[in-house]
Amino acid sequence: MAKVTSQFKCTECGWQSAKWVGRCGECQQWGTVIESGAEAVRPKTTAQTPIAGSAARPISSIDSEPMTHEPTGIGEFDRVLGGGIVPGAAILLSGEPGIGKSTLLLDIAAKISRGKRILYISAEESEGQVALRAKRTGNVTDNLFLASVADLAVALGHIDQSEPEMVILDSVQAITSPIIDAASGSPTQVREVAGTIVNLAKTRGIPVLLIGHVTKDGNLAGPRTLEHMVDVVLSFDGDRGTSLRFLRSVKNRFGPTDEIGCFEMTGDGIREIPDPSGLFLTRTGENVSGTCITMTLEGRRVIPVEIQALVSISHTPQPRRVVSGVDTARVAMLVAILERRLGMRLAERDIYVSTVGGIRVTEPAADLAICMAIASASKDKALPAEAVAIGEVALSGEVRVVPAAERRKAEATRLGFKVIADGTTRISEAIEAAGLGNKF
Repeated sequence: MAKVTSQFKCTECGWQSAKWVGRCGECQQWGTVIESGAEAVRPKTTAQTPIAGSAARPISSIDSEPMTHEPTGIGEFDRVLGGGIVPGAAILLSGEPGIGKSTLLLDIAAKISRGKRILYISAEESEGQVALRAKRTGNVTDNLFLASVADLAVALGHIDQSEPEMVILDSVQAITSPIIDAASGSPTQVREVAGTIVNLAKTRGIPVLLIGHVTKDGNLAGPRTLEHMVDVVLSFDGDRGTSLRFLRSVKNRFGPTDEIGCFEMTGDGIREIPDPSGLFLTRTGENVSGTCITMTLEGRRVIPVEIQALVSISHTPQPRRVVSGVDTARVAMLVAILERRLGMRLAERDIYVSTVGGIRVTEPAADLAICMAIASASKDKALPAEAVAIGEVALSGEVRVVPAAERRKAEATRLGFKVIADGTTRISEAIEAAGLGNKF
């Protein structure tokens, strides 16, 4: 008789332990390890002779067929995927609730259904709710079939009946398998559902798009193996205060992982933005002090971003340092550099630094622009309207060259800007060249 033992599993990542612990040993989350019930210990797997035709062969004798990307009709989505969707690919799209994942995939399904049969399986919304959103966004076509089920067996039955050329599953955490005795969204259920759907995509050669939930920390919900099972992992994010959305590739077996797609949420659905250059700039007829333009790199796309700063006399014992869209520690370091290397008196002043449009800038290439904006606000003197600052500022006051500097310069020139500093000078010389002088 097989030995019976009790197992404990983490509800976040699926990590297993022979005894209960308060903290998961894999994802380090507290209070997520629960008892999964008594399970029979299975015997070890023994070696077997491969079946005929499945023996290992030299890799040089295997014919490799090039992967063909089929465009979806949405340029920004195809850009992130590397040209389109590969037949038989399993694509996982993750994002926060209400960010627009279902709207994006519904738009993709409508575009592709003009020439192919598409099946949209919704486990979270009723058919009427999905149809209402499709009518509002103008995504109603005859080749787009809809089924609202939460049972994996019934979903597979719909796939066999409709014989689609692409399947969209919304979402993988909401579907349950009847052969697994576990709650919906548990690691065991997610592994079973994802494994079955991915196997279906490979055996039938049809692409499958899965929607995945995220945790409060922004990580993909469910076991970590979910990301390994699929071919492509996409992240859909954005600031809730703005309508801008970014599509990023976290994993892509058929294309690059350094591309980014830009979209905008509107009342009529989602709209792609092929050229987002003007989204993060404020163009007015009057030059205002405390603003400076920099060229940031999002994937392989160069985007101009306007950095704004405000320096005012502090009326509190502890001056304020408020930032939005940039790293707080980075700004504090740059303020210290300006005080030490340029002699700027900022210790008794409130400093506010922000980006335009809600974009978040984390790369060091924006250091020089932040320094320029603070210096401009401190002297209450505006920088030239066509000025662009690109460079990383070191603790010694030197401005270092950043990656893809030539591409940044080329994009700045195309938009009509003039690069006043690009990492070949010192911070004092760069600020003086910008017309702010050298006396602070």
